[in-house]
Amino acid sequence: MKKITIAIDGYSSTGKSTLAKQLAKELGYVYIDTGAMYRAVTFFAMQKGLIKADYFDQEGLIEALDQIQLEFQYNAVRGFAEIHLNQKNVEEAIRTLEVSSFVSQVAQISEVRKKLVEQQQSFGRSKGVVMDGRDIGTVVFPDAELKIFMTASPEVRARRRFDELVAKSQKVTFEEVYQNVVERDRIDTSREDSPLVKAVDAIEFDNTTVDKEAQFLQILELAKQVLAKQ
Repeated sequence: MKKITIAIDGYSSTGKSTLAKQLAKELGYVYIDTGAMYRAVTFFAMQKGLIKADYFDQEGLIEALDQIQLEFQYNAVRGFAEIHLNQKNVEEAIRTLEVSSFVSQVAQISEVRKKLVEQQQSFGRSKGVVMDGRDIGTVVFPDAELKIFMTASPEVRARRRFDELVAKSQKVTFEEVYQNVVERDRIDTSREDSPLVKAVDAIEFDNTTVDKEAQFLQILELAKQVLAKQ
């Protein structure tokens, strides 16, 4: 049976990564978290002092892009590939609210997007991948055989993100997380380069009130239907 490319796009905290991991595991595919790649670049910029609450040296980051090496290494214990920045595992370090507050600013820089999109396309050249992000079905893999676009209300997404951060002992307030979600939506959908939009041929899933397992089973069935036609 031929392998396909599955592209999952959508707003922040809609469960894209969770769904993508489930599908990849079930189908025996490679899972690529493109959001982690943008977060890793953001983390690099923070470490180098290139981005702060009131300061962003975009040119400095562009000039430093050649210093950034990203790769995914499979963690058998966790069951998925973790992101490494310059040979260092940063999977947990990139998941803070501080990184979240800067990542959309970094992701709207065309030079950053060009570098990461080229790498993402190289990952999926042989198909058999599940990739999630903001522009997978529109830019990275416009010819993907199955495209999913995920959405949910900002309040529900903020609550999910807040619960995740609290579970990791991060000291945040719900209002901080909610404002972060709203601001990321604004930047992601209004940037000039590859804004977040639903691909014409993508299937939309609003999971505001949908159980994760039920959603997974529905989309897995869609994947099987597409595979049966290959």
